[in-house]
Amino acid sequence: MWCDRVAWQRVGGLLGFVLTSVVAITPAAVEAENEVSSAEVPVALARSTDKGAVACVSPAAAEVGRAILQRGGNAVDAAVAVAFALAVSWPEAGNIGGGGFMLVAPPGQAVTCFEFRETAPRAASVDLLADGSVTAWDVRAAGVPGTVRGLALAHARFGTLPWRELIAPAIDLAERGVLVNAALARSLNRVLEDKRTTQPEFRRLFQAPNGRRWQEGDRLVQRDLARTLLRIAQDGPDAFYTGSIAQLIVQEMRRSGGLITADDLKAYRPQERVPIAIRYRDCEVYAPPPPSSGGITLALMLQMLEALDWKSQGRWSAETYHYLIEVMRRAYADRARHLGDPDFTRIPPHLTSKEYARRLAAGIRRDKATPSAEVAPDLEIRPEGESTTHFSIIDRNGLAVSTTYTLENSYGCRMAVGGAGFILNNEMTDFNPRPGITTVGGLIGTPPNQIAPGKRMLSSMTPTIVRQRGQTVLITGSPGGRTIINTVLCVLLNHLDFGMSAEQSVAAPRLHHQWLPDMARLEPLPPGHDELPAQLRRKGHHLVFGRQGDAHSIFVDPQTGRRTVVADRRIDGAIGIE
Repeated sequence: MWCDRVAWQRVGGLLGFVLTSVVAITPAAVEAENEVSSAEVPVALARSTDKGAVACVSPAAAEVGRAILQRGGNAVDAAVAVAFALAVSWPEAGNIGGGGFMLVAPPGQAVTCFEFRETAPRAASVDLLADGSVTAWDVRAAGVPGTVRGLALAHARFGTLPWRELIAPAIDLAERGVLVNAALARSLNRVLEDKRTTQPEFRRLFQAPNGRRWQEGDRLVQRDLARTLLRIAQDGPDAFYTGSIAQLIVQEMRRSGGLITADDLKAYRPQERVPIAIRYRDCEVYAPPPPSSGGITLALMLQMLEALDWKSQGRWSAETYHYLIEVMRRAYADRARHLGDPDFTRIPPHLTSKEYARRLAAGIRRDKATPSAEVAPDLEIRPEGESTTHFSIIDRNGLAVSTTYTLENSYGCRMAVGGAGFILNNEMTDFNPRPGITTVGGLIGTPPNQIAPGKRMLSSMTPTIVRQRGQTVLITGSPGGRTIINTVLCVLLNHLDFGMSAEQSVAAPRLHHQWLPDMARLEPLPPGHDELPAQLRRKGHHLVFGRQGDAHSIFVDPQTGRRTVVADRRIDGAIGIE
């Protein structure tokens, strides 16, 4: 359906313009995040264009990005505007209080990665999370946010429109209010009805009108956030890190017992990094380097698959699923063994080599699952005692942007900064919580990702750009914690190996295995493949079922340059066409 026209008025002397033409997707009932379900997964929606385009979770944010492209902004301009708009329209994961990764692929130039992952406050100790007293819903779980300075760094390198103009739509959205659709109503009601959501300020900011539940058609007004965004627009990112917003953050830390100080905020710096480049088939796949585990883990899996005869039985065969699970199992074991912040941890160079991947692949048996404990015998394993969003953008000139950013869990630590209107992340929980203790249930305790002051926690965010002979042919990524990398893998394999259409590549059922727990997670299978789970169990695989990811993607025909923009309907989605 076509969204109504929305007139953006000038905010504090900033930009005013008219937005049109966004396709908004309202999915059927979607399971709560991380709940398992055997219900049918909704399909994706695709549109074809030769113009600039945006695919993201929020109709309002997609409209903002489309309008920026239409008025001559490039894909990085649109990405900055969309990121700020998502902080207003999708507060579950859109953020200025979190961090993430942005890949940028300028035509004819090298792909680059802007990394704005959060850092541990200087007061954080290695055992901060060890005894369980600091939970995900504790303000001490908040890392130093990176989003604002990260977006500013990308804008400084590639942006063309003024910074103030890119934040103006988000300010207006916050001041006038976001029209609540079904997905946003479900999200808000879920967090407000959760007993773990206890901070009065959080509830004040997000309570529904007249104390009732949120309903489709309501309007979410966020005037405190509008004032914060206006300060960032007028004074630049320093407003957040050394100015009036920083003062509000520090005051909240003192009031709530948090760890972030004025010195932590002042010291934060994003990084421009060289992405991991993976040669696969006749393409180059680009994904973020550490502190994201995405690029290296994806490289391991793709290069193992190239060494195996894994797809001869077809996409939905037990043999294909078996090989994919075994490849995932081995790559995620190395993720736990080796990966962390490269400023604190030496990353072995052999992890991206084809020779090493072939050696790992040689240990895969065709007829039998390998128990996860056997894959990593050097790691002691003991018995037992997340929200992100992704968007893809391409402009009329072919500049491509793939961005994934997060608060970690849904609504972060559920602590809002008093007077500032935004939520803090709980990214400290992405560090290994109990040093030296790795359990069969998936708790990892290996040294590379243990807490240290100023250290970036390991991430699974995997914004990805695929090029063929130098031309961008695919932009993708997803939310989903450790499932992210495997969601991206599934989209790539569907398109590059099995020749699925853009829409099919995103809609097709996905698969996940993360080494520990030793459990493969499947989305419901296509009709006619009901026997596949039993076949996998006979090979020794343990299975669960559940929804996975939200992979808003853009596919480009290398022959014609025509773009197919795909919004994933697993959560919500929208397509903005210039």
